[in-house]
Amino acid sequence: MRKTAIFILFVITIFFSCKKEKSSDIIEFKSGPWKATLEVQDNKKLPFLIEVMEDQTLKIFNAEETIDVDEVRVYGDSVIIKIPVFEGYIAGRFVDSMTISGSFIKKSQSRAVPFIAKYGQQDRFDIVSKPKHNITGNWETVFSKDKEEDRYIAKGIFKQNGNIVTGTFRTTTGDYRYLEGILNNDQLQLSTFDGAHAFLFTAQVTDSTLNGHFYSGNHWKEPFVAKRNENFTLPSEDSLTFLKEGYDTLEFNFPDVEGNQISLKDERFKNKVVIVQVMGTWCPNCMDETKYYVEYQNKNKNNGVEFVALAFEYAKTKEKAFKSIKRLQQKLGVTYPILLAQYGTSDKQKAQEKLPMLNHVLSYPTTIFIDKKGQVRKIHTGFNGPATGQKYIDFKEGFENFINQLLKE
Repeated sequence: MRKTAIFILFVITIFFSCKKEKSSDIIEFKSGPWKATLEVQDNKKLPFLIEVMEDQTLKIFNAEETIDVDEVRVYGDSVIIKIPVFEGYIAGRFVDSMTISGSFIKKSQSRAVPFIAKYGQQDRFDIVSKPKHNITGNWETVFSKDKEEDRYIAKGIFKQNGNIVTGTFRTTTGDYRYLEGILNNDQLQLSTFDGAHAFLFTAQVTDSTLNGHFYSGNHWKEPFVAKRNENFTLPSEDSLTFLKEGYDTLEFNFPDVEGNQISLKDERFKNKVVIVQVMGTWCPNCMDETKYYVEYQNKNKNNGVEFVALAFEYAKTKEKAFKSIKRLQQKLGVTYPILLAQYGTSDKQKAQEKLPMLNHVLSYPTTIFIDKKGQVRKIHTGFNGPATGQKYIDFKEGFENFINQLLKE
């Protein structure tokens, strides 16, 4: 905690000291490729790639994903990089024109991860030897196998081209988004960074097994094991969350960003198919899902479908929670209401207390489908985003088919 406080104090010092800088002292953020590295547990390095544009915006790359960052502010020899949608930001100082040193900060969670970036480097991980195996395919995976309270299953989905590996892990609550890395000999390294999550996976590989560790920032580490299994499937996402016995509908009454109390009894939802999204602005899978819902709504205006989101925020105050909601709405072009269901914690047990008709809130996001009569017809747990490839395509097709079915009733 003391180390975190020092990092936060460092950022505050930047803001106040920068006001004293003369314009002639400002260092230009050198355009071109940069390699950034976060320091996680066990002295491991979590790399990701950046390209700084001529206009001083930048792009972050994770496999097929490109994140456009337009909130980049240089103050003298200091720089603040704020990632779109999420609260996480990078605060650093130019050691020289080719090196930045600082930290990746999530202030509301009192987390700071040491950060360094160097200009001109274009390889995420160094290739030092030929791969001994090819891990393309599906992998039946168990995280924290020996800890019953932390144990969960996943499906690894990977493609390998020479040393380069891309893919993701799907779990029952969503996917780990775009992972990218290499296989040197029998050593696998994968990473991703999106401003909310900073993930590193390392593993020793045989032709049929993976044995390794998953690092999240510098606050979490857990082991995982996997075996090659092309036929492995996870439980159906439509079977994990359901209404308790005696309930057939959903009820809530929460405020929107304008302070209006919104409930399903409002006129706008009557005789409509309603999609209720349980989410958080801090959640990358929720962001992926929201992007798709915005896309769907823009293509299907006035078709009798209404969306409403219930946000469960870990921001410490209502004001900060609403600020995060507004930022997400602006960045993603969300026109449907996002209501503040909870702030101060994203604890799922606390969330379930706000929606007592559900057996549990297992995942952010969770989507609840309500028909024109106000009855819950299906609950979908988690979200398989674009990093999952065919699974994402299948989800979109299934979503639209089910909506069309409800609209015809």
